[in-house]
Amino acid sequence: MLASIQSCGLSGIDGFSVTAEINLASGMPMFEIVGLPDASVKESRERVRAALKNSGFDFPNGRITVNLAPADLRKEGPAYDLPIALGLLACSGAIDPERLRDVCVIGELSLDGSVRSVRGALPMVISARARGVKAMLMPAANLSEVRCIDGIELLGADSLLAAARHLRGEEVISPLPAANYAELLRERAFTEDFAHVKGQKSAKRALEIAAAGGHNVLMIGPPGSGKTLMARCLPTILPDMTFEEALETTRIHSVAGTVPPTGLLTERPFRSPHHTASLVSLVGGGTYALPGEISKAHNGVLFLDELPEYPRDALEALRQPLEDGEVHIARVSAQSTYPARFVLVCSMNPCPCGNLGSRTRPCRCTPAQIHRYLSRVSGPLLDRIDMHIEVESIPAERLNQAGSEECSADIRRRVEAAREIQRRRYADDPAGIRINAQLGARNLNAACPMEDDARKLLLLSCERLKLSNRAYTRILKVARTIADLEGADIIGAAHVSEAVQYRTLDRKYWG
Repeated sequence: MLASIQSCGLSGIDGFSVTAEINLASGMPMFEIVGLPDASVKESRERVRAALKNSGFDFPNGRITVNLAPADLRKEGPAYDLPIALGLLACSGAIDPERLRDVCVIGELSLDGSVRSVRGALPMVISARARGVKAMLMPAANLSEVRCIDGIELLGADSLLAAARHLRGEEVISPLPAANYAELLRERAFTEDFAHVKGQKSAKRALEIAAAGGHNVLMIGPPGSGKTLMARCLPTILPDMTFEEALETTRIHSVAGTVPPTGLLTERPFRSPHHTASLVSLVGGGTYALPGEISKAHNGVLFLDELPEYPRDALEALRQPLEDGEVHIARVSAQSTYPARFVLVCSMNPCPCGNLGSRTRPCRCTPAQIHRYLSRVSGPLLDRIDMHIEVESIPAERLNQAGSEECSADIRRRVEAAREIQRRRYADDPAGIRINAQLGARNLNAACPMEDDARKLLLLSCERLKLSNRAYTRILKVARTIADLEGADIIGAAHVSEAVQYRTLDRKYWG
């Protein structure tokens, strides 16, 4: 007897259709899985066998052949356990095969018959809905990340027995009601706030500009000056993610297996990998080309603390994703493209001891040590960071002052107003530009009209500071964001002057 069940596979952050064909024939007992399965799929034979027996079903005796079509695409992961088990029940007559015709099934089985969560449930559901599948039978543990998807019935099963009873009409599983994304946004609770940051007015201003235009930032200052705290506060002033951005971000984390218990991501991600992170963990890759930290930070913030301590090859690998907004990973067994548009925030000390330029503590480093420390950060990477700011230590008596600081909610309102101006400006852009940091050479001049004094000041600054063409365009983009924060249509000399100030520290330390 032959049974056919719809299922899904993963390719990058996209799902693709997989048909599990189970054939039960007479002959010497055997259990073979074909269709280019990896080791985890082949191991499903023993999981399915134990799950069926421990759920009270008889394991069929005979020649069992499972084909995962299409056979030319590699199948990986344990998501095919549940469809294989249900297919065997259909072949043995325990389930009517017609009940499986319009249902897509995914799920990993434990030996006791319970259904475990799988990686990549969200892109699989989106793929199934696009193919016109009416219902998706999946692990109950994965329902939280797909609860905002409508147009398809989502059925959560916590065991093989519950799934079989549903398909036999004995205990019907109720479809998951679609959640409202606006209601999920109201459930958020930020733990950080700029109201907790004492002083640092100039640094807060720079981070506000970075949030408004999506610009990259480098903070240089002594240890304990508040660089890490301000970086953690940055997501609190970024605009809320749209539903499309939330889906795209959650898809990446679903494939990586890092979806939080709350399910769909409503807060912009904040990723802070340790400085011992390897190139693969930062950029992505591995045997099956999984997304790395730069993709997990998509639509959010990637914070690199102690920038010079990261491996040189890992830092240099950031250069192309910073320009393209995506990363291409090619491996022998897989090739994937992952989105990687994020705000890069870096922090570092001015020297190995951290006291270079301090007003209170002497620097113990030799010029050779300082040069060796700073040279770990290459010029091309610095050139791709739009804003360089200096953060000074706050005196202890200032920390105990009762004066109130501006909260993140007030700053976010100004950021959202500037983002709304950018949305209207780029509404019809064919390249999908949404913020100033994404401007390319094609539309840079049209989007950044300048007064004559501003143009002269920018050209003079580039000549005096010997800035590259890339630095010129990034200064212009930052000036455009500063003008947007003030509601100005044309970039003035004051906007350019402030933007140029954020490109002088590299000359001070690396000049």
